[in-house]
Amino acid sequence: MKTAEIKKIRKSMEKALDAKRYEHTLGVAYTAAALAMYYDADIMNAEMAGLLHDCAKCISHERKIFICGKHNISMNQIERSNPDLLHAKVGSYMAMEEYHVSDRDVINAILNHTTGRPGMSLLEKIIFVADYIEPNRRKAPELSKIRKMAFRDLDRALLWILRDTLNYRKTADLIIEPMTEKTYAYYKNLIVD
Repeated sequence: MKTAEIKKIRKSMEKALDAKRYEHTLGVAYTAAALAMYYDADIMNAEMAGLLHDCAKCISHERKIFICGKHNISMNQIERSNPDLLHAKVGSYMAMEEYHVSDRDVINAILNHTTGRPGMSLLEKIIFVADYIEPNRRKAPELSKIRKMAFRDLDRALLWILRDTLNYRKTADLIIEPMTEKTYAYYKNLIVD
């Protein structure tokens, strides 16, 4: 059953996303499945979450805001000012409503793939890390090192990604989502780097 669902979702994503985003999506699904195999997680759920993680990425900002308003999806001021940040929330909603995903862990993995959250499940961590290390990604600090670490210590790879994301956003003078900082602080306290 899940294999048929995954094939259907893959075809749907090819139509819904631009070519570059679709290639990224396939890379995330592939990497998530590999990480799931390594960490003994549900491979099909990892692939499904990987395919759907950016399902709302190519929707217009106006449409994302409209969907949030219509379906009572909370938006903070940062998200209202930068609607691109809403793609994870809208994507998790779309996964449930349009793609009929009922697995809470898959929904949460989509919801938290950009900022993370304290106390993530294994699947949430896999999708967060896969989004950063997938084969099509080329420019990221210490990418090779993080890719290797992902298959040795997922939590440490997660921490390094959060650190690099915060450093990049600060250096580029970009808005930092508070949840990313909370997630970093949480994992920093758990892991001696």
